Amino acid sequence: MRKIVHRHLGKVVAGAAIAVAGTAVMVGVTLPGTAGADDTSGGTAGGQSAQQEAQGPGEQGQAAVPPGVVEEAPVEGEKGTGRDPLTDDEIEQVERIALSRQLRTSGEDVDGGRGPQRLGVDLADPEAGELDDPDAPRRAEATFYDYRHDTLVTRTVNLETGKVERTGTQQGVQPPLTRAEATEAARLLIADPLGAGLKADYKDATGRELTSPDQLLLNSMVYRASPGAQPAALDQCGEHRCVRLFPKVKNGSWIDARSLVIDLSARKVAELDR
Repeated sequence: MRKIVHRHLGKVVAGAAIAVAGTAVMVGVTLPGTAGADDTSGGTAGGQSAQQEAQGPGEQGQAAVPPGVVEEAPVEGEKGTGRDPLTDDEIEQVERIALSRQLRTSGEDVDGGRGPQRLGVDLADPEAGELDDPDAPRRAEATFYDYRHDTLVTRTVNLETGKVERTGTQQGVQPPLTRAEATEAARLLIADPLGAGLKADYKDATGRELTSPDQLLLNSMVYRASPGAQPAALDQCGEHRCVRLFPKVKNGSWIDARSLVIDLSARKVAELDR
């Protein structure tokens, strides 16, 4: 049985499940070659398969299954039509149009670079009067998070005219985190004194030093402040963009880091009260 290592963060979880975010979110693990198989000698899985191969399709009373055919994916065009998913060219076009010079100059991304953090580009819903119009213009919504002002920016682009039709800004709105944001949160945690437990657990699990987020598989979720349930350092989470990480050793164990919260806006790490 695999050894469970107790450290500052709690433990390295090496079994079939881990509870995350204070609720029972279970992560199932199935070992290759074990699902539905009987490994004992004379077991039904391997023995029956060998017997069927020996009998052949005619003796089993079943027609032979023809081999599968792999077809090439259709070539993606530059533009979609109607409610087709956005093409790569359309996504690139929307990002270029939506990220105006003013937004690039005034905004800041997750690691302090120029311009807001790109969150995503999605096909926009049709306008109310266009629901039954087959010729309604295609629109896309580009979303960004401006870390300088802690503001979610949404820009709606008309794909036919190439113009921004609407711009919306919201504060206190926290959409799901991107991979870049989770990576930056892990980088801040590794560099912070509160990341000592994470690094110790990683070394116990692998025998190597943890120096980079690239050594981990990262799941993440937005953290919002709960009055009376956290230290004062996290009171602004929700207005600030804050993260809880659920790191996993590549090809290895989960590491319990639930007690730590990374405030990406303030670039600080804090530990939840227990």
